[in-house]
Amino acid sequence: MNEATPSVISARHISIKHIVVAFLLSILFFLIFCFVSLHGYIAWVLSNPTVAPLYSNPKLSKDLEYQDVIFPAADGSRIMQGWYIPADQSKKTIIFSHGYGANREETWVPMYDLAHFAHSLNYNVLMFDYGFAAQNSKEVATGGKKEKEQLLGAIELSKQLGAQELIIWGFSMGAGTALQAALTSQDIDGMILDSTFLLEPDTMYHNIRQNINLPRHPSLEIIGLLLPALNGTSFRQIPYSEVKSKDYPFPTLFIHGTEDEKAPYPIAEQLAENQTNPASGVWISEGAHHEMIFREHPKEYLRKVSNFLSNIELSSTN
Repeated sequence: MNEATPSVISARHISIKHIVVAFLLSILFFLIFCFVSLHGYIAWVLSNPTVAPLYSNPKLSKDLEYQDVIFPAADGSRIMQGWYIPADQSKKTIIFSHGYGANREETWVPMYDLAHFAHSLNYNVLMFDYGFAAQNSKEVATGGKKEKEQLLGAIELSKQLGAQELIIWGFSMGAGTALQAALTSQDIDGMILDSTFLLEPDTMYHNIRQNINLPRHPSLEIIGLLLPALNGTSFRQIPYSEVKSKDYPFPTLFIHGTEDEKAPYPIAEQLAENQTNPASGVWISEGAHHEMIFREHPKEYLRKVSNFLSNIELSSTN
């Protein structure tokens, strides 16, 4: 019986070693691929929220007469759709800025109730859909980059319809969008910001952790690289640092709940601390949840909003 020569044995050992290394490397590359793909899926979901269709209108829900309106975003990138609810002989308008994953109705707030309340205070009301919530020709959500231009378009429409006092009432990412729009607009007289969500790395990671326990690094870096490819927006294009240090010249009321799991309430406290306008304020509602503060504490919510709006009117007449 012939014995294998040392060179043959050595070749076999090398061959087995190569196979093992190749196998381990393939497993490593597969795991890396899965890890990156998971982050790609997260970035895609963040950019493409599921939004329910409109199911009603102001007339059906609250017997409010309204007009269908269309208007361009300030940068001309798209045409927006909405409802305008006129108040009798009023030069005051409230624009509702809805949140992520919702449309102009935002049923869990519920928005129709607040629109009816604003109208009862003799405010014209403008409700519209951001591009990611449009009934046709939807686009990706960009955390305020495109939405800011769309809100500025709504502001311009309100001015054309005669608004001389203009209030933005924003919710969640709609509140964060309002803060971004207000960095450039000279036409805003006040803002009510409910459950403010500002897209920044810390807040994004906080929300990711609510669903899956991923490491902060390199997760943020990977998602930060993928977002521009999926929605054309990078963190650098969201002026969150400027917003977080801005003292806005007009009154702003921040409303937030201590049990907000999507946008922790210290965000609102920090933003409120920067404001020096004497009519600005902050209400941190104990035990309240994200965008559920009106539903959970309706009387106190409406009382605080009514007082805030009254103070704006008083300051404008003095």
